[in-house]
Formats: sequence, C-alpha cells, structure tokens
Amino acid sequence: MNNEDTLRPEYSADLIKSGVRGKYASRYREGTNIVVIEPDLHKIFPDSASVNRALRQYAEEHRISQT
Repeated sequence: MNNEDTLRPEYSADLIKSGVRGKYASRYREGTNIVVIEPDLHKIFPDSASVNRALRQYAEEHRISQT
C-alpha cells in the first residue's frame, strides 16, 4: 500500500471538504433512459427533442398507448 500524498497542490483541503456527499444520488436512483443511436440516425435526430417527436408520432400512428 502506498501512503504517499498524491494530492496536487492546486486542490486545497478546503475545496475537497466543500463537496456535498450524495448530491446527485436521488437523480441516480431515478434511473436514466440513455439510448445510443447510430451516426447516420444522429444526423436525422440530433437531440432528444427530435427523437421524442418522432417516437410520439410513431406511437400515434400505430395507436400505442403512452402510459
């Protein structure tokens, strides 16, 4: 085990202690809906809004319940 202090001098102890433990824990517990699309589709659907619009249109055309 290496007990050498490797903290860089630009990171002060005050900065380290100022963090909030678990700040994003609730968001993490909610989960995510990340989907990776192929590069050719990314040209057509560059952001989540365009993907959501297309999926809603698809769902409406195919009468898929949005519950």
